[in-house]
Amino acid sequence: MAHYDLVVIGSGPAGEKGAAQAGYFKKKVALVEWRPVLGGAGANTGTLPSKTLRETALYLSGFRQRGLFGVEMTLSHRAGVKDLLYREKAVSQEESVRVQQNMQAHGVDVFQGKGRLVDPHTVVVRRPGFEEKLTGDVVLVATGSRPLHPPLFPFGASGIYDSDTILQMEKVPHSLVVVGGGVIGCEYACTFAALGIPVTLVEPRSPLLNFLDSEMSQRLQERMSDLGVQFRLPDAVETVDVEEGRITLGLKSGATVQSAAVLVAMGRSSNSRNLGLEEAGVVIGERDRIQVNAHFQTSVPHIYAAGDIIGFPALASTAMEQARVAIVHAFSLYPKDALAPTLPYGLYTIPELSMAGETEESLKKGGVPFVVGRASYATNARGQIIGDGGGFLKLIFRREDMKLLGVHVMGEAASELVHIGLTAILLGGTAQLFIDSCYNYPTLSETYKYATYNALAQRDPVS
Repeated sequence: MAHYDLVVIGSGPAGEKGAAQAGYFKKKVALVEWRPVLGGAGANTGTLPSKTLRETALYLSGFRQRGLFGVEMTLSHRAGVKDLLYREKAVSQEESVRVQQNMQAHGVDVFQGKGRLVDPHTVVVRRPGFEEKLTGDVVLVATGSRPLHPPLFPFGASGIYDSDTILQMEKVPHSLVVVGGGVIGCEYACTFAALGIPVTLVEPRSPLLNFLDSEMSQRLQERMSDLGVQFRLPDAVETVDVEEGRITLGLKSGATVQSAAVLVAMGRSSNSRNLGLEEAGVVIGERDRIQVNAHFQTSVPHIYAAGDIIGFPALASTAMEQARVAIVHAFSLYPKDALAPTLPYGLYTIPELSMAGETEESLKKGGVPFVVGRASYATNARGQIIGDGGGFLKLIFRREDMKLLGVHVMGEAASELVHIGLTAILLGGTAQLFIDSCYNYPTLSETYKYATYNALAQRDPVS
């Protein structure tokens, strides 16, 4: 029986970074992964595959070139599955190799098999013909999540997919219904619509993605409509009839929708069952999510959990940071003892959207006077060059001292551009920071200066 300072179950973003953090500080670490390759859902079925599929769709459809130089780009042929998934498989393989190399660089022992706690300090690793017991002073559970399977939908039937199996489709459907208007549903709806496939999105809540600033939500829905996505919201699926080559959905509104394929994206459940957690004393809550404190400790002090398994926000970026915080706390290390107070959110829809900090709605609710500044890609030189006239930046400042409280970006490179505002928020930056800064020209980053000028004009209009 091998003994370790840390045993990590799961090699996705949280598991990898937690193991590497401990290995960096010369702790003896074991990493357990049931898949034959490392990287978890982030590399194999979720984050990177879906984003790679999006980029492939944009490339094959010529979407980014539409309207540039007076040229209309269209698909010269019906994109096949091999066309769509070739790059996705290559990226997944490369990421799995990178994770393996990272574990080797940090001296982490990797065990392939299913890990299960048999007591609070012992993990049994099993695969056909193999069993080994590992003991650890600390255990980090980072086994991620899986797509939720509502019983209404006959998963396994032809044309019924979840966000994992959509990447295993045998042919590109000639039409698609996406059930669920969350982040995953919206991202896939945009990807297939960019290929010219008729897409209908059914979502029981309205407005779309209501955690966003309402202006951003409305604009995103408008842009998705322009892309060809048809919306049924608020509405819900009540009946499902699967025939050869056709699926008919009966909606709560009384309408019916027919399609060649259906993607069910109605949330995810944590992979916390069959790990021996409850027997070890770990409290598990709704949708199998593990309950943790601010240090990502479970109800058993030496057992930590991070990533999708603990629920919201369930992002790869936050999972990595959660695991680092957990390991620093577990071993009293330096230098990261808390999660950043403001986190970025990225939606890889078409157009891309990203945000950090407050929304207009949250500030109104809190009674904080604010002023908004906007800058459009259409009036930005780089925006004109790339042909993204619909992109824009929105900054929200506290009126009293013009301290930046929120940043919202829609358009090309939004998930990159948001980090300028995020850093300013974390540093307590004000409008003066952007006025004083000199940005490369032509760049989209310049929008920060002009959105700030716009905000100052709203606050102190010239008579």
